[in-house]
Amino acid sequence: MTYATVTTTDRPSLVDGVSNADLAATILRVSMGVLFLAHAGLKLFVFTPAGTVGYFASLGLPGPLAYLVIAAELFGGLALILGVYSRWVSLALVPILLGSIYVPHGAAGFFFSNEGGGWEFPAFWAVTLVVQALLGDGAFALKRSRA
Repeated sequence: MTYATVTTTDRPSLVDGVSNADLAATILRVSMGVLFLAHAGLKLFVFTPAGTVGYFASLGLPGPLAYLVIAAELFGGLALILGVYSRWVSLALVPILLGSIYVPHGAAGFFFSNEGGGWEFPAFWAVTLVVQALLGDGAFALKRSRA
């Protein structure tokens, strides 16, 4: 038995008129925002701010820098998810990842599966932030920048 179905709808789709590039930029923006929130949450709820400060100090970094990194990851992640100044936020987060390559991950080698976690993942993440800055906000951003 064969059924012929015709679907007609007068409602536009959620993505009608949205380019693939805008959808891709949105997916990239939101997924990176979620990752930054996860990293901030790890520092806040698992390692605790005091533990993160101690870890930064053990690496030879100023302890209070940990608070700046936590705030940048938290507010940067939220800004990316919401699509607020995504280009600028992406560029502002690049130094955090470059710093994580330089200090804790650089000595562990390239592959992130190495003991101590290599610099493979932070390097890729830094590149994706630059790509996000070049692509722009994408669709469904609260504050779309002009490009």
